[in-house]
Amino acid sequence: MSDDIDLTEAPYFEQGGQEPSAHEPIEQNELDRKANEHFAGAVVRKDLVKAVKGNAIVPSYVLEYLLGQYAASDDEATIQAGIDKVRGILAQHYVHRNESELVKSKIREKGRFRIIDKVSVTLNEKDDVYQASFGSLGITGVIVEASIVNANQKLLVGGVWCLCDIEYFHNEDARVVPWVLGSLKPIQMSNFDYQGYLESRAKFTTDEWIDLLIQSIGFNPEMFGRRAKLLQLIRLIPFVERNYNLVELGPKGTGKSHIYSEFSPHGMLISGGEVTVPKLFVSNANGRLGLVGYWDVVAFDEFAGKKKRTDKALVDIMKNYMANKSFSRGVETLGAEASMVFVGNTSHTVPYMLKHSDLFDELPESYHDSAYLDRLHFYIPGWEIDTIRSEMFSSGYGFVVDYIAEVFKSMRNLDYSDRYQRYFTLGSDISTRDRDAIHKTFSGLIKLLYPHEQATPEEIEEILRFAIEGRKRVKDQILRIDSTMAGVDFGYNTAGRGWSAVTTLEEEEYPTHYYRGRPSAPSPTLPTVTEDASSPEASSTGPKAAAVSAVLFEGHRDYTENQRGISFEMLLGPYLRGATDIELHDPYIRQGHQGRNLVELLALLAAEKDPADEVVVNLFTVLDEVPEYQAKQLRMLNDIVQGAAKQGVKVNLAKDPGGHDRWIRTDTGWRINLGRGLDIFQKSDSGWFDFGGSRQEFRQVRAFGITYMRDAEGR
Repeated sequence: MSDDIDLTEAPYFEQGGQEPSAHEPIEQNELDRKANEHFAGAVVRKDLVKAVKGNAIVPSYVLEYLLGQYAASDDEATIQAGIDKVRGILAQHYVHRNESELVKSKIREKGRFRIIDKVSVTLNEKDDVYQASFGSLGITGVIVEASIVNANQKLLVGGVWCLCDIEYFHNEDARVVPWVLGSLKPIQMSNFDYQGYLESRAKFTTDEWIDLLIQSIGFNPEMFGRRAKLLQLIRLIPFVERNYNLVELGPKGTGKSHIYSEFSPHGMLISGGEVTVPKLFVSNANGRLGLVGYWDVVAFDEFAGKKKRTDKALVDIMKNYMANKSFSRGVETLGAEASMVFVGNTSHTVPYMLKHSDLFDELPESYHDSAYLDRLHFYIPGWEIDTIRSEMFSSGYGFVVDYIAEVFKSMRNLDYSDRYQRYFTLGSDISTRDRDAIHKTFSGLIKLLYPHEQATPEEIEEILRFAIEGRKRVKDQILRIDSTMAGVDFGYNTAGRGWSAVTTLEEEEYPTHYYRGRPSAPSPTLPTVTEDASSPEASSTGPKAAAVSAVLFEGHRDYTENQRGISFEMLLGPYLRGATDIELHDPYIRQGHQGRNLVELLALLAAEKDPADEVVVNLFTVLDEVPEYQAKQLRMLNDIVQGAAKQGVKVNLAKDPGGHDRWIRTDTGWRINLGRGLDIFQKSDSGWFDFGGSRQEFRQVRAFGITYMRDAEGR
């Protein structure tokens, strides 16, 4: 092989075997630089929240409000001074419950003192006055002027975090509360420039903007694929879209409720078990409105649980509200705009639920009802979202939460649901309710990603498909529960291209179980004499079939991000079987996980062949240009070559002359074009106890395509 890579000339060996240390960048990346340039004062480094929080039990948006005042900068000196300032403010003015008596003493001794606390207000009908209670300070009955309550009505439902000046005047009359509210300022931005927001959005590419939003909710975008990012952003739609009904069920620890408790001052997270008609809608006793009358988003945590007791009257009112955006107070009908979010944990795997029940199986019995479920606009597949780990959090710049929360709130008045109709038409048998659900999700994603309305047809198609998929997941499960519901072909037409069907990921992964009980559903593909049972198509429908026919699939297949059940054995095994000379072109065998992919392919070859035979693999790759990294890469490749040789697989290394193309050619006459090369699996640092560490089928893949062709050169 020409241009062979000589492993003995690696800088690693010249340095006596000492592995170079990882390079730590000290400068901002391009996204951080652009964020500070175009949104100066409205972005903040997201790791600062953890730096200042300490043991203060406050939502992130409270801390970011303070950081936005003092540390919204890219100047390190300003940032450090801002951190010190915020720490000082919290130390001086945040009320810890166990120090409430000390703070009371400060108020008494100074006569007036500023605090940060959660304030709730009630109406004392007997005395006809509003009275405030302070969550951490522990004082109640503080008189509040009606003008303050009218300007901040959320004080009456759930409470609001505020900056307050509290005064103390002792009175001989024991019935008079000595505490006086001098001033109250809710912790949220009072105004912003929406037109400036749109103009600045236009300065970013779509990928940059998505990454900026991901950093704004606190995550490192490098840890997520495109589909995973969009799933995270779906959680934000209730903040930008009125009366949006969203459900997310999945394993524990995936951050389902975090956004609704920490991200916005306009959202309220409550436990599913705490919901009552008066708290949520209206009290018939006093006519007082509940949460939906004042909050943009009401999220129900821990909503799942088959055995949970529910109030049937509440379920009926909720169904009417979710469908008609209204509820009754006596003879009066009231409207509201709050979006509803239902999040809960699942206790079974997706194929188990599909085989034995449905994907709503975990809901309380009263909610496991087709009429209620049909009001849901989107089902987030929580099982696709990775468990939150420390390395997933961002240290980059994102929007100050109270700034982006006000931007989102202003978007609720807009409607972008028709922006796809210039290019695409929904299927004719999609019902009005299905269509409304798709429209609301589509409109929400346009507001989040393309508020400046400069999306390409391809970008519009991407989010239209996503919106259809989320509604299809809801409808397909309803069909399992209610046989009277009519089936729907979910998809859209494109001028000049025709019909495009939309499927859910679990539908592609588990078709046998997904279509259970559907008389009109397509049957899963079964092996025949003209189809290889261990081909990608056959293997993807279930366990690997035993029979292998003479004909292998030729053509192209695409695989969806987050899909499971994929392995080199399924994708490549049948095509490499019997080959003794294999040519592999992959320019990116550089990092540890990429080396691992190569090892797993070589191990497959070693396991398939006769132990007495040898297989030659000619690997064409590219060396890293950074000397320190190249040394580490060469050491890894050397270890791989030596390990493979022990198993009868001889690996020859050479520099890849083709640049970025990735493909395999065998001496049995196959050429396989690899869209991503061997790097098809998502990186995971879950450790050896993760099943994905032992079996590729348990890992989630990145989006990729693969093409199988008979080699024209006839090797």
